[in-house]
Amino acid sequence: MAMLGRSKICAYWVGRTMKKYFPIIGSIIVVTVASYFVVTTKGKEKAKTKTVKIAPENIGKFSRQRSCARPPRFLRKSNIPQPVLIDLSQQRFKGLAMHYGKNYEKSLHPDLWGKYEHFSTYTVDEYGNLYLVPMPFISINENTFDLQKNIYKLNSETGDLEIFMHLEDVRASSNNPYGLNSIAYDCDDKTLWVSAVDESDYKNQKGVIYHIDPVNKSILDTIEGFDVLSMAIIKSEKGKYLLLGSARDNGLYSYKMNSNILDQKPKKLFSLPSANQHIRKIKIKGNNQLELQAIPFTYSLISQTEKKHRVFYNAIWIDTLRKWKLNSA
Repeated sequence: MAMLGRSKICAYWVGRTMKKYFPIIGSIIVVTVASYFVVTTKGKEKAKTKTVKIAPENIGKFSRQRSCARPPRFLRKSNIPQPVLIDLSQQRFKGLAMHYGKNYEKSLHPDLWGKYEHFSTYTVDEYGNLYLVPMPFISINENTFDLQKNIYKLNSETGDLEIFMHLEDVRASSNNPYGLNSIAYDCDDKTLWVSAVDESDYKNQKGVIYHIDPVNKSILDTIEGFDVLSMAIIKSEKGKYLLLGSARDNGLYSYKMNSNILDQKPKKLFSLPSANQHIRKIKIKGNNQLELQAIPFTYSLISQTEKKHRVFYNAIWIDTLRKWKLNSA
């Protein structure tokens, strides 16, 4: 009987204890169960996020189209046969030179073609006029910075090289000697696209793209905030694009051109294998194929055209896989 009494007393105190702490225990159970469902839900969401695949940016299928560019007319008048190699390498001649004949062993280089020092690249219109942009080369002098403000023109009829257009708001300096640095001619509307990186530095990207009417030498539009090292115009099944090699990184970008107005932001197509490589030249090589020339670029003076700095790539758009493939050329 005594043992039974003690059992009743224990059951009584256990019951009272459970009643006292039941709300606390219940809260703990609720919180634990809720936490389990939250963690499980987040895990599922995270797993879903990992499985989502974003399609790579692409410009659609494209092909190599015949350019409107024609050889300068003064070459025919001077009995210089085609083909002619335009040389801006600065290896033998200052400024601009043209090579022709067997193995291009003959050269044309009037003294005036070296007057404006060095050039980065050029584009040609349907009349055979060359438009060139400058490039500082290894060292600078008192004229170097002013020369980076100009677009130059090699006259198709006369062969005279002259300053075509002067952009006063381009201000190259000892901190960044580069001004105007890339150019492309649009055969459709007969306009020029030109870029400048003079206000940029290692931390700030303040490049400008200028859209220019060469007939009246007026600026039609400016697009700010992207550092361009090279550019090319391309047409694809999706439309017309301005391709851009970045001076800031190792990527190739594209602007969709709608009635010759660029989209607000360029879209990245792909990156080169090395972070130190920047795309200096873009050529449409064939169906869905680009040829790229890459160099190191650091906004400081260097002999950028030296062969030892150049790396070549073939970039091929594989439409069935919806991705770009890069091969060393």
